[in-house]
Amino acid sequence: MTQHKTDDYFLGGILIALLGAVCFSTKAIFVKLAYRDTDVDAVTLLALRMIFALPFFLVSAVASSKKQSNVRFTGRQWLYIAVIGCLGYYISSLLDFLGLQYVTAGIERLILFIYPTLVVLMSSVFFREKIKPIQWIALAVTYVGLLIAFFGEARLQTGDSANFLLGSVLILACAFTYASYIVGSGRLIPSVGASKFNSYAMSFASIGVLLHFFITSDVALWHFPATVYYYSFSMAILSTVIPSYLITEGIKRVGSDNVAIVASIGPVSTIAMAYFFLDEPVFLAQITGTILILVGVLLVSRQKRSVS
Repeated sequence: MTQHKTDDYFLGGILIALLGAVCFSTKAIFVKLAYRDTDVDAVTLLALRMIFALPFFLVSAVASSKKQSNVRFTGRQWLYIAVIGCLGYYISSLLDFLGLQYVTAGIERLILFIYPTLVVLMSSVFFREKIKPIQWIALAVTYVGLLIAFFGEARLQTGDSANFLLGSVLILACAFTYASYIVGSGRLIPSVGASKFNSYAMSFASIGVLLHFFITSDVALWHFPATVYYYSFSMAILSTVIPSYLITEGIKRVGSDNVAIVASIGPVSTIAMAYFFLDEPVFLAQITGTILILVGVLLVSRQKRSVS
């Protein structure tokens, strides 16, 4: 009976992580739909997303701090969480939203999905973690896949190729900053708790986004058509709040390495949704590149799991 409950608990964790990964992958779809159907700019769209998401994170942060098992943050931890949160969901999101003005949702997700390999490289540079031969192979496979998909996409571009390159560079920068967030959060979560960390990190990121908007923009937030608010609210709830806690619960149940493997569904689900909702084409180079990227990331994830 106990074994049955354990198996159900593990399977539930896998399904929760799978749903979280699919929900996360809808973000690019909502952003592209907002750009297609309205005249909203990237900073305003990001600010609206965070306005709708912030109350949920604040309530969760307060609730997690009132638990009997709560451990108070030190001053240094407060600083680290604020910096890492802003890096992962303010700077990264801003770069992502800006880049999505120029590239398709499919190529955005493929570029972003190389972040596990960037985590390996950063861990090697900053924490002297040795990269094993199989990891070098995984890195090579991943980046060959990315190049195949990238140049296949570039050949289909009928507009300004410079804008496509700019968008790709912005998404690549987003992958770097998000990988930095993963590296930093991996050092903090064991000591402060995953749910509490997520709530406070996302709250700091939301505040950072809103400060950026109010300092740099003269756009009124409440003059847009209802469509803008529909996409923003949907993105805040379906692509931000819900998946952030689903992934956290998935990590709690099955471990971060298993969740990383399950999250491999992300690029596939994004490409499928982009095809159905945005009429983005699916072509051979994209499929080939996607398969190679998935293989490389899975090799990295399995290698990390065997070492841990």
